[in-house]
Amino acid sequence: MNNSFVNTVRLLGAGLRALLVLTLVTGVIYPLVVTGIAQAAFHDKANGSEIKADGKVVGSSLIGQQGYSLKYFQPRPANGLGANSINTRYKLILSGATNLSADSKVLVKQVEDAKAKVVKDNSVAGYTVKPSDVPADAVTSSGSGLDPDISPQYADLQVHRVAERNGLSVTAIEKLVKDHTSARALGFMGEPRVNVLELNIALKDLAAKK
Repeated sequence: MNNSFVNTVRLLGAGLRALLVLTLVTGVIYPLVVTGIAQAAFHDKANGSEIKADGKVVGSSLIGQQGYSLKYFQPRPANGLGANSINTRYKLILSGATNLSADSKVLVKQVEDAKAKVVKDNSVAGYTVKPSDVPADAVTSSGSGLDPDISPQYADLQVHRVAERNGLSVTAIEKLVKDHTSARALGFMGEPRVNVLELNIALKDLAAKK
């Protein structure tokens, strides 16, 4: 057996051992360590930031939902969401933006229609919403179409309608919104916000107690 063949076998053996070690470290040990740390230190976030109601998971605090009746607070529009036309076995929501330019006639009409609907839906006896009262997030989609939050201004605009449709006082609904308003992260990042799903769960619980 010549030295060339022996060296080749040794190199192959060393390469195989290196492959096995790296596979074990990066493919097994490292993922297990990271998963363990995440579960211990950030359990809720590591599991999808789930929100539960009535003992079951009803969504995630990170993903907005559509389809609420007018008894509840409404989320931002989601005009950019795509349709799942391939894997129709599952009701998948495809995240996306409209990619419409600021001078797009389609976008302008979407915003105008959305503003008219917000004004109409939220103008109730003794409280009239003016077009100038409607904040931008009430009539525009987020980049993903899945923004779970609305601005405190949009939540406040909906208070009278929600109170009327649920037979609750305006004061009670205003307090509910205030209690579910999150401040800027670390006091300076982002904007104050209200998570729509969490707010609507609290609203449902409050309405059940009346």
